[in-house]
Amino acid sequence: MTDRLEAMRLAFDLAPVGLAVTRHREIETCNGEFAAIFGYGPADLAGKSLSRLYPSAEEYRRIGEIGLAEMRETGRYGDTRIMRRRDGSHFWCRVEGRSLTPGDPFARAVWCMTDISESRPLVQLTRRERQVAMLLTEGRTSKDIARLLAISPRTVEAHRAKLNEKMGTKNTAECVARLSGLPEIGTGG
Repeated sequence: MTDRLEAMRLAFDLAPVGLAVTRHREIETCNGEFAAIFGYGPADLAGKSLSRLYPSAEEYRRIGEIGLAEMRETGRYGDTRIMRRRDGSHFWCRVEGRSLTPGDPFARAVWCMTDISESRPLVQLTRRERQVAMLLTEGRTSKDIARLLAISPRTVEAHRAKLNEKMGTKNTAECVARLSGLPEIGTGG
């Protein structure tokens, strides 16, 4: 049994992706990759709230609400979003989580985070534009986004137009492709 536990510990510690175990959105333990993605050492994050890794307190709260609702239904949650490093810089991150306590999803969870900033452009976006961009890359409609963010569909459309302008794209499909780090339509690769 100790060999198996040692192998699992090594897999956790040496995984090529960031892994963390949380209790009520506070980091219980994380591997070196998780800490490095955010510019910390593992000991720096133990016992700390995940909120320090978000661009703003509002985004921490809002994404938490969306994630909690999804985890209550499925036990899992995943998205692609902008996060914040220790030095205050922002980057694109792929996030996947699984609850270990289905009745209270955030009581204990395992999270996997991957820095995808090399494949995704980072332009200066407002908090609301980041929220809309995150939901667009999940394939959400303007109506869905409006409901989730408690804003009007017309306001979502205005943010989508601003995203197209900032991303230098002509339409939502191109914008989502660029946000997702995918080859753009008609570029041949």
